[in-house]
Amino acid sequence: MSHAHSNLRRVPVQQRSADRLARILDAGAALLDETGYEQLSTRAVADRAGVPIGSVYRFFSDKRALVEALAERNLEVYVRRVVARLEVIPEREWRAAIDAVLDEYLAMKRSVPGFALVDFGPPAPVAGPLDEVNRRVAGRLAELLAGHLGSRGEGADAGAALHRTVLVCVQAADALLQLAFRADPEGDPELIEETRVLLQAYLARVLA
Repeated sequence: MSHAHSNLRRVPVQQRSADRLARILDAGAALLDETGYEQLSTRAVADRAGVPIGSVYRFFSDKRALVEALAERNLEVYVRRVVARLEVIPEREWRAAIDAVLDEYLAMKRSVPGFALVDFGPPAPVAGPLDEVNRRVAGRLAELLAGHLGSRGEGADAGAALHRTVLVCVQAADALLQLAFRADPEGDPELIEETRVLLQAYLARVLA
């Protein structure tokens, strides 16, 4: 099953159903920007998407399930964008790779509907433990960055070490970027630059 389908009551099989699901998620994302999570309703999503309310419940049990699916879709989109950037960055050029990972996140934060409130997990206070979301993100990024961050040993130990390294980066960046976007809707540029410096300095020490 696709990563993007784990929260669905029913996985679309036909293109028409997949298109309807996409419209529902798009409507939810737009409404999150307009009303926030607390005021979001499945009825409003159905109205915005131009579908019967039953179509929303065909896929989602409630609005939280819808938002969780939106977060998963965001992660899939983010992964595709990062993959496209990494394809043109030579392996071992880890600084450029980390810049690409950070820059793609910032671009989505500023431009993708709903992403400012729901990036890769539901917003507080409805979100589950933040470290679960960040571990999931770190796991995906560790797979993508394995060639650029280099091998640190062999076998399972190397994989665990790489995941731990990327998790530290994700946790640190998440905290700092939350602060940056609370200070400025577009992201405080000085805090963003400090985040970049911190990531580069940490990885330079770890990868040395």
